[in-house]
Amino acid sequence: MTNIHWQDYITSSPDILKGKPRLKDTRIPVSLILGYLAIGNTPQQIIQEFPDLSVEKILACLDFARDLSEFESVA
Repeated sequence: MTNIHWQDYITSSPDILKGKPRLKDTRIPVSLILGYLAIGNTPQQIIQEFPDLSVEKILACLDFARDLSEFESVA
């Protein structure tokens, strides 16, 4: 398996999608891809729906979610 770093594939800017994390050079939010994965779609099925995507971009969404789940807040 390739070492995927989400920072290479995901960006956020306040003027696009109200700053929601999205795949670079697209208007596809990370949350949309994670939703597709959550309901059981395979990367290949997602790519059929969004031909501009790649397996690496989909894996980057998972890496992003992993990083978020490890975030610790100070209360």
